[in-house]
Amino acid sequence: MKNKYFFNSILLTAYLIINSCDEAQQEEKVEATYSFLIGAYTDNENQGIGLLSFDPENNLIQTKIMAPGISNPSFVIANRAQTLVFAVEETGSEGGGKVLSYKMDRQTNTLELIDTQSSFGKNPCYLSLDQKEEFLVVGNYSGGNFSAYKINNGKLEHAQTYQHEGQSINPDRQGSPHVHSVVFHPNGKQLLVGDLGTDKIHLYDFNPTYAVPFNNANPAYYEVEAGSGPRHLIIHPNGSPVYLVHELTAEIGVYAYNSGTISKIQTMPLTDEDFVGGVSAAEVRLSPDAKFLYASNRGDANEISVFEIEKDGRLTFVERVKSGGEMPRNFIITKDGEYLLSAHQASNTITVFDRNQKNGKLTKMNVEGNFNKPSYLFGLD
Repeated sequence: MKNKYFFNSILLTAYLIINSCDEAQQEEKVEATYSFLIGAYTDNENQGIGLLSFDPENNLIQTKIMAPGISNPSFVIANRAQTLVFAVEETGSEGGGKVLSYKMDRQTNTLELIDTQSSFGKNPCYLSLDQKEEFLVVGNYSGGNFSAYKINNGKLEHAQTYQHEGQSINPDRQGSPHVHSVVFHPNGKQLLVGDLGTDKIHLYDFNPTYAVPFNNANPAYYEVEAGSGPRHLIIHPNGSPVYLVHELTAEIGVYAYNSGTISKIQTMPLTDEDFVGGVSAAEVRLSPDAKFLYASNRGDANEISVFEIEKDGRLTFVERVKSGGEMPRNFIITKDGEYLLSAHQASNTITVFDRNQKNGKLTKMNVEGNFNKPSYLFGLD
């Protein structure tokens, strides 16, 4: 009899521990509040870099302006310590656009301007920091080049501008180079540059101690299928594959990266077979565990496609869902993998999806934020 009571006591204790753990996990999830920097296009001096707070417990999104008076801060990032923020001023003036650096105070959620430099090219649209956060690189879309800056306590010292040459087969979009993404490889030794105008992924060796830190790699580029229009790219944490948005054909290209040499593995469409209308693929993201890939498509589609990443890096289609707004230029997955937020440039809205971490599927939530022409979201701790 004593053994029976002892056994039942163990079962009861185990039950209480398991349930208390479940409750703690649920409590942790609902109490979490997520914060993001917002990059956007502007219509007046009162607009600029924004801050978004998402409270899933109360089904609430709040936004505010952190730094007004900036023209088109369409791309904005922060360093890992979240003490510095970098933004572009995407303009097409003869002198080129601008790159700005700010001191950020997370306690008060304020930005203080440190430095403003020319981007040395029209319409800067993308920013990247190297792993040591010593260099900032900006891609200039209309300028067809990229510029690099040495960072010194937030100050930006221009180190180099590299001009691309060439064109491709689409006369309306590919008459000249259009640098659309600049991404450091996880090995820290190379920079990959997606050029929509030349249909190439350019590769540069990165030597931070050199006076000219970026030089052509060997091979210097990989040429994708003509008319594809390379846009944003993301690299698997393992260093390969490289996942590239083909903006003009609305596809995701999967490319192996082997010691600086790129080769094609697979191409996956971002539209259904029966889709009719204009396309304009935009953003690509990996889930935090790198088991799923997500990509957005603008045009007449306004969709987000979900793919499972197989062990060999290839993609298997999971589902395709409406993004909940017009022109999903950018979206982001929360660092815990629980939610996906989609920024819609044309409808001035930010929608939220609950994300199933087991199968990658998305369920749209009944919560929506408003911000003028949001174009980029950067997650804060």
